[in-house]
Amino acid sequence: MTATILFAAGEARWTIYEPLLRDALQALKVDYVLRTDLPPDEVDFVVYAPDSDLQDFTPFTRLKAVLSLWAGVERITGNETITVPLTRMVDEDGLTQGMIEWVTGHVLRHHLGMDAQIVNPDHRWEPNAPPVASDRPVTILGLGTLGLACARALRGLGFPVTGWSRRPRAVANMRCFHGEDGLEKALSGAQIVVLLLPETPDTRHLINADRLSLLAPGAFLINPGRGPLIDEEAVLAALDSGQLAHATLDVFPVEPLPQDHAFWTHPKVTVTPHIASETRPQTAARVVAENIRRGTLDHKLLHVVDREAGY
Repeated sequence: MTATILFAAGEARWTIYEPLLRDALQALKVDYVLRTDLPPDEVDFVVYAPDSDLQDFTPFTRLKAVLSLWAGVERITGNETITVPLTRMVDEDGLTQGMIEWVTGHVLRHHLGMDAQIVNPDHRWEPNAPPVASDRPVTILGLGTLGLACARALRGLGFPVTGWSRRPRAVANMRCFHGEDGLEKALSGAQIVVLLLPETPDTRHLINADRLSLLAPGAFLINPGRGPLIDEEAVLAALDSGQLAHATLDVFPVEPLPQDHAFWTHPKVTVTPHIASETRPQTAARVVAENIRRGTLDHKLLHVVDREAGY
């Protein structure tokens, strides 16, 4: 069959993605039509971004799937006009590798205490050697594609990694917990916590004052997941009390982070502007093309979103 594909992810992305998608589809020998202005009743697949002008999918009567270019789908799952499979972006060559590098870099930064040497205006000579990785327990909340990839990378460096997920997961050579009771166990005594959970009603303010109190005193919090995962006031209080030594935050409920936000000027907070990982168009185009190929053959799609779970 000929796959009729509507690109509904904005003009700027179209300029970037059009040649990449065409190359990827041709490499897979997919017969296709790809445009930004197709009659809805002729469209089989929509390549989509949540900030698109397209919000009502009701006219798309022969639609097979909506293929999101974003990893996060919290802005799409509530759209009740999408009644076909919705897929999210899982790109191991681009997005996943980027997250591994960002998380590993910031874990090592805090583990080694690098800030004391990088910013040392008083020229202090304090030869305090850091512990080795095996003495620094790390907890990762979220064992999806990104969480598992980061866990394996950190474990490969010698860190004892504990993972937590909403549902039971079994991962070789790693302690895994799940559910409410498991969350307390996963956080208890952790010296570094990495948040890689999706944003859902259940994960909002998951990291609050009570849960921060479970961490080892002077722990480090790293959040490249979603801004609403943390209670910001609780994090600021934990930083001021010393329960947290530092918070490295890449995502926020309001972005760009307002200029008057306390995080900008707090001496124990690092703000990065939502750069922990980004969809790389060249590799993402191949992921989308593969799902279109599968859809034309009525094969199982990759990375289908569980609408009830929200990810």
